[in-house]
Amino acid sequence: MADTAVRYDFVIAANRLPVDRVVGEDGQVEWHRSPGGLVTAMESVMSGRDGVWVGWAGEPGEAPEPFDEAGMRLHPVPLSEDEIEGYYEGFCNDTLWPIYHDVIVPAQFHRKWWNQYREVNERFARTLAEVAEQGATVWVHDYQLQLVPAFLRQLRPDLRIGWFDHIPFPPVELFGQLPWRQGILEGLLGADFLGFQRPGDAENFLRACRRYLGMTVKGDVIHVGKATGGHDVRAAAVPISVDFASMDELSRRPEVKKRAKEIRESLGNPSALLLGIDRLDYTKGIRHRLKAYEELLKDGSLDGADTTFIQIATPSRERIDAYIDLREHVEGAVGRINGNYSAIGSPAMEYLHQGYGREELAALFLAADVMVVTPLRDGMNLVAKEYIACRHDNGGALLLSEFTGAAEELREAFMVNPHDIIGLKRTIMDAINASPQERSRRMRALRRRVRRHDVQHWAQAFLAALEAAPDKPSRQGQQTTRDAERRSQED
Repeated sequence: MADTAVRYDFVIAANRLPVDRVVGEDGQVEWHRSPGGLVTAMESVMSGRDGVWVGWAGEPGEAPEPFDEAGMRLHPVPLSEDEIEGYYEGFCNDTLWPIYHDVIVPAQFHRKWWNQYREVNERFARTLAEVAEQGATVWVHDYQLQLVPAFLRQLRPDLRIGWFDHIPFPPVELFGQLPWRQGILEGLLGADFLGFQRPGDAENFLRACRRYLGMTVKGDVIHVGKATGGHDVRAAAVPISVDFASMDELSRRPEVKKRAKEIRESLGNPSALLLGIDRLDYTKGIRHRLKAYEELLKDGSLDGADTTFIQIATPSRERIDAYIDLREHVEGAVGRINGNYSAIGSPAMEYLHQGYGREELAALFLAADVMVVTPLRDGMNLVAKEYIACRHDNGGALLLSEFTGAAEELREAFMVNPHDIIGLKRTIMDAINASPQERSRRMRALRRRVRRHDVQHWAQAFLAALEAAPDKPSRQGQQTTRDAERRSQED
């Protein structure tokens, strides 16, 4: 049950709370702050506000009582084991995720999953309605909660409701495959402002509203008819970023620099050290980059005794068949590469199927000559921006897929189409062989942009757009946000 005795002026809703449950050796349960840019951004936004974060605590069954951790008030929402399987693993990750990522693997459509998705979204909306103060601002996050805005508007029309999409929003031809496309669009249109990573994502949403709902769209504003709420909704790009200052400071610490040197020494001090850090997900293009790397070793362009590729693949959705198949393929490729091309003390591949803390990641970023970021489709890809934030030496080279949201901002990276293996091989060699002057020129420009457009800038831009999105958005409010978007593209 919600703690109705206390209500808040600022409410965040996300599928997960920003903490992980840890059981100590003495059996005591502790909550540790989760890593990630969203937590950092929301922490700064909530500072000085009367706020609460609503989300699932990560364990099936009854939800814990609301509690404080990491300087934030946290309000858990319960999920049963059956709902985790149907709502999360099923509809979110086997239905929506493939559709929103270019159907790299086929999507699965099951009415039971959809019904559970609706039920969980409605539960989130009821909780938000209970904890939100009169006229409060509610910021809903991501594709797991696309129905929450409309459910919440029905319960609490007094609230200011925003929603942000952390993944791509698909073209209408792909989105149209969803049997429940109308329900999802109507769910999102309960918000006052909808934020997307790229202008193309916002445009895809606007087209879907025109085609599948027959809505009137003028510019970036959808005029919602009385039958579905009777208000105006704005949809625009507000690209997310990282905590530049924090990552930059971390990478300058003596112990992190020392660890970076140790990493290179442990690998035999290779002439070229390549790095990939991803969730083990079929959208990340891991198989494509390993294929390109293996071919470079095979044709002699690279020497496995003097080149190492570190691939960190964080475990992800390990009960879903597509992810099980991916892990088997990746581990098979790594074994084959090492068996054929490694030398004693100088591995051609270093594969790590686990997550790492911020300090170790910062050391890896400093150690790597080339950061390889080759998703087949990605909403933003914050790893690319974290790498830039850590390269205070203006060294290193970022190789970036043109199918990431980050590609629209980070134009000085070595751009690549990851589907083009020949082009990927050529771009890897270009990044490795770039002169120190060329690398420094590119990295300085990248760092200026990420420093200027950091995670705090993103959060402030989103909230400003939400505040400037009344039933009839003011010209001044729209222009302010559009100017910010234009500057982001021009910088």
